Amino acid sequence: MSNPEPSDRVEVLPVGLGEFRVARNSPAMLVCYGLGSCVGVAAWDPVAGVGGMAHVVLPDSALGHHLEPPGKFADTAVPRLLREMLAAGALQSRLLIKLGGGARMLLRSDRGDRLDIGQRNAEAVLRAVEAAGLRVAGQDLGGNHGRTMQLHLPGGRVTVSTIGRGEKEL
Repeated sequence: MSNPEPSDRVEVLPVGLGEFRVARNSPAMLVCYGLGSCVGVAAWDPVAGVGGMAHVVLPDSALGHHLEPPGKFADTAVPRLLREMLAAGALQSRLLIKLGGGARMLLRSDRGDRLDIGQRNAEAVLRAVEAAGLRVAGQDLGGNHGRTMQLHLPGGRVTVSTIGRGEKEL
């Protein structure tokens, strides 16, 4: 078996809690590991070959300090990811948005939905996407299981992997 040529190697670019990344037409895979109540937001412009991903931790920046990273909150992560994508050459009208995560990780039904941060994150991301004039092309949200979400470049394929449930393409 031969070693792959350097151009065939895929660079794995982790997107940590509250972070976002943008990449353009290179063999790369942007990855949000361990999405529980967090929501991964993947964006892809198929013409420009620009992809981006955010790892949203909380629904609203009013919950945090103004020095928090902009990728941490749904209401700041989506607009910031959009700005970075446009700066890299993407067009807003061509963006395909895919979402994963937003699980209910604490199974206490006596506390009500107010403490279901996964549901609140998913709803906030969906509102932020709509407010930005974008539409969701695929999603895997909710449930009570963690996920890992990958955006494969070039090509823009988005997959979600779940232990015991396998991998699916969005």
